[in-house]
Amino acid sequence: MGEADFSSALAVLSAMITPAVLISACGALVLSTSNRLGRVIDRVRDLSDRFESLIYCDESGFQSEKRTMILHQLELSTRRARLLQHSLTSHYLAIGIFVFTTIAVGVIGAAGAPRYSWLAVLLGLIGSCFLCYGSAVLILEARFAFESTRMETDFVWKMSRRKQNGR
Repeated sequence: MGEADFSSALAVLSAMITPAVLISACGALVLSTSNRLGRVIDRVRDLSDRFESLIYCDESGFQSEKRTMILHQLELSTRRARLLQHSLTSHYLAIGIFVFTTIAVGVIGAAGAPRYSWLAVLLGLIGSCFLCYGSAVLILEARFAFESTRMETDFVWKMSRRKQNGR
């Protein structure tokens, strides 16, 4: 193996590392997104239990408003779960495409076929698009999470003021 062959092999290995770093980044996002999805699912179960217990309570204005608030919370949580599922799917696709990118770089380098290097670049771009889309969906989901928290906090403040005013 000559020095040129060794340099070529190192260049191929270096090119294969870049998608591996992106795979690692996607893996971290998959882990955190999975945790977020688990928390949303737990939240839906909790809200469902709370709603079920309120069905059998009297029809006071407070109970009715609380049921309405819980229904809104359930709707937001369902949207969040859907967005998180889309994000997970996007990140899993990105991981798969980055793995294909790594394989393509290795095969193209080993075969000595640089005219096909466009394939590795295209795969890398597609994987990056999925990574970007999944991240954008997470931003939208975080906005829904904030909206849900704000809505519940507003409800608590409203009920607290009513209690202080004796209503």
